[in-house]
Amino acid sequence: MRILIADDHPLFRGALAQAVRTVAAGAQIEEVGSFDAALAELAAYPHTDLVLLDLHMPGSHGLMALATLRAEYPAVAVAMVSAHDDVTTVQRALVHGALGFISKRSSLDELQAALRTVLAAQTWVPPPLREDLSSHPPALAERHLAARLAALSPQQMRVLVLVADGLLNKQIADRLGVQERTIKAHLSAIFERLDVRNRTQASVLLRSLELADPAQRLDP
Repeated sequence: MRILIADDHPLFRGALAQAVRTVAAGAQIEEVGSFDAALAELAAYPHTDLVLLDLHMPGSHGLMALATLRAEYPAVAVAMVSAHDDVTTVQRALVHGALGFISKRSSLDELQAALRTVLAAQTWVPPPLREDLSSHPPALAERHLAARLAALSPQQMRVLVLVADGLLNKQIADRLGVQERTIKAHLSAIFERLDVRNRTQASVLLRSLELADPAQRLDP
């Protein structure tokens, strides 16, 4: 079993790795501190079994990272990890394909229970939120957005992410090593599958998955 821990806090990353070793002796564990590093690790080892993905880390943009991983590596299970564990955020993560949501405020016993659950390919959510989650189904618009994004191919998702980053067609073509007309063809398909008319609307849809990190404070 191969498990990737993607979190930019070394102390918590180490604690999570130790918890994994406790419940999955013999698992091969890799640790990275940014979403770009996670993508590089998955490109090298696409048969990774589970990614424990921090909701707020360099390059992740909240749930955009989850949507990207689910499009690129649909066979890899992803569990979100965060202290930003309100009902709406957890619910949105599950709608967009997370196998579970592990709170950074969990006790050691709860953390180990969460890991055992997701390693058994079962859904885990923080116990205090279970009743609220079961009684409040996700918004229809969120489910529609998840379905539309899930309809994109891995390459189309790559193009969409770069469009949302503000790159032009030629820049995207250079980045992906393809011809510009290929990017235009991908964009036509993206617009159709997302039911939008242009790059701006497509970008807005993807950017709706961004989540501000409540731990961050603006400088005075």
